[in-house]
Amino acid sequence: MLNFRHLYYFWVVTKEGGFARAAERLDMAVQTISAQVRELEKALGHQLLKPAGRGVALTEAGQAAFARAEEVFQIGQAIPEEVREAASGQVARLAVGFSDGISKLAVHALLAPILATPSLRLVCHEGEVDQLLAELALHHLDLVLAGQAAPNNPNLRLTSERVSQSPVEWYGPAAIVRKADVADFPQSLDRLPVLLPTGHSALRFSLDRWFEAQGLRPRVVGEFEDSALMAVFAARGMGVFPVSRLGAADAALMRGLRLLGRCGDVSEEIHAIRSRRGQHHPLVMQILAAVRT
Repeated sequence: MLNFRHLYYFWVVTKEGGFARAAERLDMAVQTISAQVRELEKALGHQLLKPAGRGVALTEAGQAAFARAEEVFQIGQAIPEEVREAASGQVARLAVGFSDGISKLAVHALLAPILATPSLRLVCHEGEVDQLLAELALHHLDLVLAGQAAPNNPNLRLTSERVSQSPVEWYGPAAIVRKADVADFPQSLDRLPVLLPTGHSALRFSLDRWFEAQGLRPRVVGEFEDSALMAVFAARGMGVFPVSRLGAADAALMRGLRLLGRCGDVSEEIHAIRSRRGQHHPLVMQILAAVRT
């Protein structure tokens, strides 16, 4: 078994940049901390730290060890507060992961049914799908919302359900939409500044195919991973942009924008992915019940 006390001393030495500063922080002798770190290196079979000026630096093996130690002790620091919250029964905690590229406006609409929950603590993470699914499998997340279904991997023991398939609409600031020939949509997109999701978005792939089918070559002036940020730049006059109808229903985030046109043959899908344990989370169940009805 790994000695977590040795790992902790190594983590503090790395965070502080040297044994002397770590000894000061821990109120311990330098020699004691140094001996504990050497024991860790001996147990792992690799040198983790090397001299660097007046301090120390990580070896390649040390970088791998530190990355995991960082995760371990960040979780450890959160345990006391989470235990107090659980014991009090007053906090309703939900940790949700959003895959890069899906519409955050649509995500906000999907989560709307639980946002008025008393004492809600909503924790949101964004990242690549594979990374989020790994966190879900380890029960660090309760729910993942992604633009694709969970892969067929029996080792992960995940289930997914499509919770949204929403047609895409185009919006822009009132000044631009008024000057555009709305009756000429979608050809008018060739004459307007266009904002788009970034290339790794499933929606961007669908839009590129749609542009090709319509014979359009729009002038792209901005690309965004975050649809809410894209809406902000559009509202400030930068251009027109696509958003799912579900996302466009969020009036607070779409204020100042006007409808340019609809491309009903393009839609954005969002899938809710859960672990077996997450299937029974009351807030997850509430979100899915609202979607189904």
